Amino acid sequence: MRLMLNFIFAVSVIFSAMAFAAGAEEGEAMNQQKAIFAGGCFWCTESAFKKIPGVIDVVSGYTGGKEADPTYAEVSSGQTGHVEAVEVTYDPVQASYERLLEVFWQDIDPTDPGGQFADRGSQYKTAIFYFNEEQQRIAEESKAKVENSGLFDKPVATKILPAKPFYRAEEYHQDYSDKAPEHYQSYRVGSGREEFIQKKWKSEGPLCFLPKASGKKGYKKPSAEELRKGLSPLQYTVTQEDGTETAFNNAYWNEHREGIYVDVATGEPLFSSKDKFDSKTGWPSFTKPLEKENVIEKKDRSHFMERTEVRSKHGDSHLGHVFDDGPNPTGMRYCINSAALKFIPKEDMEKAGYGEYKKLFEK
Repeated sequence: MRLMLNFIFAVSVIFSAMAFAAGAEEGEAMNQQKAIFAGGCFWCTESAFKKIPGVIDVVSGYTGGKEADPTYAEVSSGQTGHVEAVEVTYDPVQASYERLLEVFWQDIDPTDPGGQFADRGSQYKTAIFYFNEEQQRIAEESKAKVENSGLFDKPVATKILPAKPFYRAEEYHQDYSDKAPEHYQSYRVGSGREEFIQKKWKSEGPLCFLPKASGKKGYKKPSAEELRKGLSPLQYTVTQEDGTETAFNNAYWNEHREGIYVDVATGEPLFSSKDKFDSKTGWPSFTKPLEKENVIEKKDRSHFMERTEVRSKHGDSHLGHVFDDGPNPTGMRYCINSAALKFIPKEDMEKAGYGEYKKLFEK
């Protein structure tokens, strides 16, 4: 009898472990989403997305046409209707769809209707393929930012289209920048892509289309119309209507790179990664502001509570709240909405106009 009970217990433990493992795999899958982008040569597009924290996998392939399982030779002929594209699997908590779009735009010439750089033909046209209405909305808003940025004197030619079946390209095309780094870099430079990116995008700064930093003065709040065009609906709701985003499902709560955070509406510097800590709340939290004069505190008696609200000085953007339960050395916790912030990595500060803050990260 005891042997039978031990056997039953052992079997139950095994099945419980199997169920837990299956649940974990399902949970991981639930945190993954897919996106498809066509940016000309898929070697280059794949390489750009592989560098992004939160991107789980990038696959080079073909999409947009009617022929199933096309070969590279068939697609490169330009007769199949397919374009070279990449399928990106990502964790939306660590890498938002908006972030993926920023990476996409800044690796292409969005005004070229006939291909990309040295690669000519319909198979090299740029496009964003959306899987649902939310991706479509975000893509269209992002495209509008590019069109209204003033960076280009020609219309944006990149199309936004519903996703079609995606076919994985031949294995030798996968991870090409890693397999043949010298040839890849030679191609990227020789095609004209790298020169265009450096001149047009790198010199203009990150794709936030905000006023560049000009010291501690010169930050001006855009008009309501400009804000509606330039901000996503969530960013507008948070900054202009005192909204709050969802915890653990926002752009910067788990951001660990070095850099500064600026007002998404004006570009004025607000916080530094040097003062960021994990508050376990699901929102980015800081012990102190980067520029104290740019952060205004006000009493907030909404929702039957009395709290201290935090707003930006020049943009009057609602940022979040400050509490006195933070760690040393200040004991304060500035709990801030990611939607109110734009993150500038330390390597991008100079070209974005925030070079004066680079010294914070010098060892």
